[in-house]
Amino acid sequence: MQNTSTPIAAAGGYPRAVLFDLLTALLDSWTVWNAAAGSEPMGRSWRAEYLRLTYGCGAYVPYEDLVRQAAATVGLPASAPQSLDDRWGELPAWSGATELLRALQPRCKLAVVTNCSRRLGQRAAERLGIDWDVVVTSEEAGFYKPDPRPYRLALERLDVQPGEAAFVAGSGYDMFGTASVGLRTYWHNRVGLARPEGAPLAEVESPTLEGALPWLRTFRPAAC
Repeated sequence: MQNTSTPIAAAGGYPRAVLFDLLTALLDSWTVWNAAAGSEPMGRSWRAEYLRLTYGCGAYVPYEDLVRQAAATVGLPASAPQSLDDRWGELPAWSGATELLRALQPRCKLAVVTNCSRRLGQRAAERLGIDWDVVVTSEEAGFYKPDPRPYRLALERLDVQPGEAAFVAGSGYDMFGTASVGLRTYWHNRVGLARPEGAPLAEVESPTLEGALPWLRTFRPAAC
């Protein structure tokens, strides 16, 4: 759900807006992919192939097509992508995600920037139970992250400059995009992914979201 009301101005040292990766930073999509694949090893293989296709294609190709292509490549039956779609409403939030969002909502604008179709992106965003100011999917932006255009579209809709915003990433690939746009980044690396070769460092990397609120609280001088 997107929030159409006038957001409260940023308080204290918080940024004016915080943008989030959705399917890895806030939601545990790994569990759902593994269940749809029938096992964790097959789910990981399928997800890795999907990510390779996504980060390689740039301009938007229907998300569901990439999911099906990746499933076929790793030898999964045609029923696996449909099972993933059927389980989409079961996506669980990582521990600390809803608490972080609720703490931030009175202080900052909140947005999602996700590599997903509009249909599935909206369904996933609703799993967090808050009113988002902006939800940007790759389908709407016309490009997949880490192309800078999805991040820029979110900033444009928020009416916020890159230096006034922060990004909470779920994948090391996001750092290519956030660095190019000028977004300071916290990498919630819950599953211990390796940083992609050549990817810029995040300002903070952590296996949990616990450090995100203290980081955001001191994002800028309180007098700003």
